[in-house]
Amino acid sequence: MSKRIDAIDFNVYYSKFLAVEGVNISIEPKSVTAFIGPSGCGKTTFLRTLNRMHEVIPGARVEGKLLLDGDDIYAPGVDPVSVRSTIGMVFQRPNPFPTMSIRDNVLAGIRLNGKRISKGDADTIVEKSLRGANLWNEVKDRLEKPGSGLSGGQQQRLCIARSIAVEPDVILMDEPCSALDPISTLAIEDLINEMKDQYTVVIVTHNMQQAARVSDKTAFFNIAGTGKPGKLIEYAETSTIFSTPREKATEDYVSGRFG
Repeated sequence: MSKRIDAIDFNVYYSKFLAVEGVNISIEPKSVTAFIGPSGCGKTTFLRTLNRMHEVIPGARVEGKLLLDGDDIYAPGVDPVSVRSTIGMVFQRPNPFPTMSIRDNVLAGIRLNGKRISKGDADTIVEKSLRGANLWNEVKDRLEKPGSGLSGGQQQRLCIARSIAVEPDVILMDEPCSALDPISTLAIEDLINEMKDQYTVVIVTHNMQQAARVSDKTAFFNIAGTGKPGKLIEYAETSTIFSTPREKATEDYVSGRFG
């Protein structure tokens, strides 16, 4: 598991509107990469292109190449559903299926992909995934209870368990802690640090301290003004971005002078 991502001269459109322009980036396997930048600069839009999630919006399209270990995920004939099973996503707000049990939430992705599994295999996947999300010990005695009955932080870890149950190579996270309290945030951050041993992790965050704590590399996106496309301004080791960035705009943003 864990794969390299390369974007080459990558543009993202919504119909005729150019939302993100000219991204060139290489994301290493078994690493955590943070996308930072002001609201509306395209970081979440670009994140959603990494597993073709943006295509659920009518008129959304891309130009350029997006490679997963050298294979273009936008090449003709590539199934977006198979891409999304390889590149999982955790959203800003925890979104367990409210009518499903904790157990069925974990297995939902596997079943949605039409995969038939025995009860024994299902039990193994549920335990392995919940352990991987650091949730097993908290829920092992109530697996048949609704996932919606968990706390916000537990629900987010349940969503992470659901993502890793399908054995992805990459996990994308769109502000996964923005709706959580500090203790739950710490639990998710600890989990992210553990996950990079197995997965390539990409996280969008508005929390500069969080980016500094969890990521190996940081990409700063910015926008010149309303109606202009978002652009990748600087991409480097996280320690460099926060101490000696190359671009003044990066320095101004991470120091809190704008954004």
